[in-house]
Amino acid sequence: MLIERKRCSVLGMSFFPRSASQTVGAHGTFKDCVELLPRVKRMGFDTLYFPPVHPIGEVNRKGKNNATVASDGDVGSPWGIGSHYGGHKSLHVELGPLEDFKELVGQAKDLGIEVAMDFALQAAPDHPWVKEHPNWFKWRPDGSIQYAENPPKKYQDILPIYFESEDWTNLWDEMLSCALYWVEEVGIRVFRVDNPHTKPFRFWNWLIREVQNKYPDVLFLAEAFTRPKIMNQLAKEGFSQGYTYFTWRTSKHELIQYMTELTTTIQKEYFRPNFWPNTPDINPFHLQGANESMHLNRYFLAATLSSNVGVYGPVFEFMISDAVAGKEEYLNSEKYQISHWDWEAENRLMVLISMINEQRYQLPSLQQTNNIIFCEVENPKLIAYLKHDDEKSCITLMVVNLDSHSSQQGSVRVPLYKLGWEGFREFDIEDVLTKNRYTWNTEWNFVELHAAHPFHLFKIKL
Repeated sequence: MLIERKRCSVLGMSFFPRSASQTVGAHGTFKDCVELLPRVKRMGFDTLYFPPVHPIGEVNRKGKNNATVASDGDVGSPWGIGSHYGGHKSLHVELGPLEDFKELVGQAKDLGIEVAMDFALQAAPDHPWVKEHPNWFKWRPDGSIQYAENPPKKYQDILPIYFESEDWTNLWDEMLSCALYWVEEVGIRVFRVDNPHTKPFRFWNWLIREVQNKYPDVLFLAEAFTRPKIMNQLAKEGFSQGYTYFTWRTSKHELIQYMTELTTTIQKEYFRPNFWPNTPDINPFHLQGANESMHLNRYFLAATLSSNVGVYGPVFEFMISDAVAGKEEYLNSEKYQISHWDWEAENRLMVLISMINEQRYQLPSLQQTNNIIFCEVENPKLIAYLKHDDEKSCITLMVVNLDSHSSQQGSVRVPLYKLGWEGFREFDIEDVLTKNRYTWNTEWNFVELHAAHPFHLFKIKL
């Protein structure tokens, strides 16, 4: 049974529409995605992120596992946008027509789910722009063009757009018209912007302002894993949210230091973090070959530390983590091929993700990022933190075992004085996931967490 929920903060799931088919070897369609919406809803996600859904270039198309030469039948990377079928205002023909995409977005909204489009401003060599507007690109004297790079990654199937072109006004207007097309034609309200740090800041300031002047509810998520000052500047230019370094923060010290930076410095006034344990581009080393406990604690941390969280699925919930040797990249990545998934499968990780997400809707303290207080714990493998809403009417205590292989125990100090309570007083506490209830009558309390269930989500009863 589907539970109706009020949208509060962003709980995002990403998957590839072309892998949505239930038939082995078949290219997924928007109609296939409609069939998966109840699954997204049951898991508690309110935003569904898609990679680009446009035609994929055929010139310099990538093969499986990022091969620079494609074989017959290779589908290419969705980020290599544009072919003789069209560009940024067109849809991949095998996904379905515009009417099917509108139906998908509409049915998602009926379930309280926003479909987020990938806004990737780049072009395959056979994108219509290359022929129609050659001055929008930088050409070498010999007539060749440098392909896109975002070191250490190279994109031979993508041409970078020259935003400082002499024809920049028409170029920028075209970029704006692409965003407005999907907002107005389909009703898109969330854009995940690919590599915004490789485009001019001034451009983003202008484009985001122009879109939000007409449609203030449109959100822009900056997919930028780069230097801190650049990520911060993108937020200042108008991005609603930004990807973060949470993906690589694993130790207690790193997590506390990073959250302190995000929530107690001037950053909290303009940077809204979105925590992703993994992405289609990043298979972090600590998830490679990781067990269920590691996946559980990474999702729990993301969902309780930040008000905005996302995962790349279904590889995350199915714990698929095979990697290219020595790299933080997925082996047999969906970026370059169609995958087949058992969309009917359900496992313990999925159930617990759903339960965590449900509590995000029930507990206002988890719907914001900044009101966080870290607690003393007599064990470096345990991390504990309080979160509260502005009125302090909802107070939660999270305790997490960072050791994915062993049980950990220790004493946690609940700093009630930091909540404005005069001295210590006895209080009741309930783990809202297990429904176990306790009365704590001392400032320091013993906890033990097994690797199989590596966290407590306590609600403090005032």
